[in-house]
Amino acid sequence: MNTDERRFDVLRAIVADYVSTKEPVGSKALVDRHNLGVSSATVRNDMAVLEEEGFIVQPHTSAGRVPTDKGYRLFVDRLHEIKPLTAPERRAIHKFLDGALDLDDVMRRSVRLLAQLTQQVAVVQYPTLTRSTVRHVEVVTITPARLMLVLITNTGRVDQRMVDLGDVITDDDVARLRNVLNASMAEKRLADASAAVAELPEQAPPELRDALIRVCSVLIESLVEHPEERMVLGGTPNLTRNVADFPNSLRQVLEALEEQVVVLKLLAAARSADTVRVSIGIENEAKEMQTTSVISTGYGGSDGMVLGGMGVVGPTRMDYPGTMAAVRAVAAYVGEILVGR
Repeated sequence: MNTDERRFDVLRAIVADYVSTKEPVGSKALVDRHNLGVSSATVRNDMAVLEEEGFIVQPHTSAGRVPTDKGYRLFVDRLHEIKPLTAPERRAIHKFLDGALDLDDVMRRSVRLLAQLTQQVAVVQYPTLTRSTVRHVEVVTITPARLMLVLITNTGRVDQRMVDLGDVITDDDVARLRNVLNASMAEKRLADASAAVAELPEQAPPELRDALIRVCSVLIESLVEHPEERMVLGGTPNLTRNVADFPNSLRQVLEALEEQVVVLKLLAAARSADTVRVSIGIENEAKEMQTTSVISTGYGGSDGMVLGGMGVVGPTRMDYPGTMAAVRAVAAYVGEILVGR
């Protein structure tokens, strides 16, 4: 083993001990707890070099050392593979999420599960509208002059809108409306569907034109909304159990989490469903979040399309391998559930 590899082993041991004990780590503890294969003097020398290079630091009140943001970054970058979840853990995730009734339920269950698995704050972004496609449009007669439109997307989003026609319409014409709308919109991205709907009244037979104008106006309003700003947050009390990890900054972190724009920016970097992104301490753009680490990824279908982002926010002192595994696993199952609906 060369010198750099040996020193990384010392850093990895410091990270492991500090994450588990919350206490600064001394050379004697490293020698006692870890089979490093070198003398205490060598470990002390390696720790001195790691400190000089900025990977660990000595708190003022302790003889031990703790990792810095730079140290955590090296540790994360050298993780050759994310620790896989056990088979029982994977089954439990699948069973918990598979019982969801609709999109809102999927989001609520996902954030609760992720917070429980990681003991951190979990954030799940609703599927972005711009990446969704229309699965089906249902037209339901409420009264002879009033209809309900139900727009269903491939991500499980269900949007209901009422349309007052100003005149009565027959059941046969309602069926014709349904067929025309689905023929024009089904399987299209929502932006394309909106453009197609706008052209429908001009192509409609005279007896359907007035009804189609009213129906299409309501549908376009529904199609151009921006639910990118919707997200679910869970597990915030987990931060308060680790107050010592946020010296003089916990209140700032909690206030930042209430600002959806800040959190959505953190998730915006997760543009891939195949990669787990880790942002540590000062790497976070928002100053209020620079005592935290953010682990995030995208979720989506097997075609690589990312529907939204999810992740966790916690102290820089966290179980990175386990947290990364949980984020990746939950994201994979959420993608399967939404695309399969």
